[in-house]
Amino acid sequence: MMYECSRRAGGDGVGARRAFRFLLLLLLLPPVFGAAGAGPAALPLVVNTWAFRKATETAWYTLQSGGSELDAVERGCGQCETDQCDGSVGFGGSPDEHGETTLDAMIMDGNTMEVGAVADLRRIKNAIGVARKVIQHTKHTLLVGESASLFAESMGFPCEDLTTQNSFLIYLKWLNQSCQPNYWKNVIPDASKSCGPYKRAKQLNSEEWINSQKRINIHNHDTIGMIVIGGSGNVAVGTSTNGAVHKIQGRVGDSPIAGAGAYADSTTGGAAATGDGDIMMRFLPSYQAVEYMRTGTDPSTACQKVISRIQKYVPYFFGAVICANTTGSYGAACNKVPGFTQFHFMVYSPLLNQPSEQVVDCI
Repeated sequence: MMYECSRRAGGDGVGARRAFRFLLLLLLLPPVFGAAGAGPAALPLVVNTWAFRKATETAWYTLQSGGSELDAVERGCGQCETDQCDGSVGFGGSPDEHGETTLDAMIMDGNTMEVGAVADLRRIKNAIGVARKVIQHTKHTLLVGESASLFAESMGFPCEDLTTQNSFLIYLKWLNQSCQPNYWKNVIPDASKSCGPYKRAKQLNSEEWINSQKRINIHNHDTIGMIVIGGSGNVAVGTSTNGAVHKIQGRVGDSPIAGAGAYADSTTGGAAATGDGDIMMRFLPSYQAVEYMRTGTDPSTACQKVISRIQKYVPYFFGAVICANTTGSYGAACNKVPGFTQFHFMVYSPLLNQPSEQVVDCI
C-alpha cells in the first residue's frame, strides 16, 4: 500500500515536472536588489564609506588570507591612514585651530560587543591600531588626548609628527582668512570676522549658529567607516578620521563613539556614518540603523530612516550612512544639501571580481 500511495502521488509525473519548472525558474531569476543603493546577498562582505578603493582591497585580501573580521577592519582603515585618504584620514590633514593634527578611531567586535577607541590622539599615526590595542590590552573602551598617546607609546607605536607641509599651509591660509570658517559662537570678538582669542558673550544668539552651519565646507568632515562581515556572519566595524578642519582644540566627533561613528552586532549586521560628527553623534545613527535592521528592515531602508530622523531636527546637515546585514545585503543613504547630492561608497563581495564603487542619490 505504501508503494501504491507513492505511485499515485507521482501520478503521471505532472507534479514532479511542475516542481522542476519552479526550481528552474528560481535559478533563472536575477538577484533582487531592493531599494536604491542595495545589493544582492553574498558573504563575506566589505563595505566602506567614500571611494577609498585601496582600503576596501586591503580589508578583502586580509579576509581571503585567513585574517579575522577585526583584522580586516584594522588593516583596511589603517590603509587609509597611510594613504591619507582625501586628507581627512591620517596624518597631515585637518589641522585644528592651533595648527595641530589629531586623530580619532574606533573598532568594534560584533560577537563580543567589545569596543576599542581613541580620540584626540596626538603624535601617533596608526590610530585604528591603537584602538585595537585598547580592546586587547585594557578593560576600557575609550582613551583620549595625551594619555591615549602615552598608552600608544607603551604599546610600541612610534611617536611621530602628524603635521606636514600641506597641513601647515592649510592652517596658514585659514589664519590669513580671519580664521574662517570656525566653530565658535556667542563669543567676543565676533567669531565670524576675527580669530580671537575669544571670551563668552553676555547674550546668546541661536540664529548665529544656524547660519554658520550652512557655510561649513562639506569636505571638513569626511571619515572612513568600514563594515566587514565574514563568511560565517561575524561582524566587525571601524572608523578613522582626523576630524573637522580647524576644530576647537580638544573636540571629539562621532567617529570614536560606539553607536555614532559605527556599530556592529553579529546577530544583525553593522553600520557606519560619515559627515558632520557634531550633529550626527547626537542621534546615534549607526546604532539606530542596526536596530532597524534587527526588526527586519532592509539595509537601504534602515539607512534612509536614520537620515530622515536627523533631517527633522537639522535639515542642512552633511552626512551619510552605510548599512549591511548578516545575509550580505547592503545599502546607503545621505542627506541632500547644496554640493552634495550623491554619496559614493565601496563594496567587495564574492559576486564581484574587484572592489565596486556604488553611488546612491541623497534624499
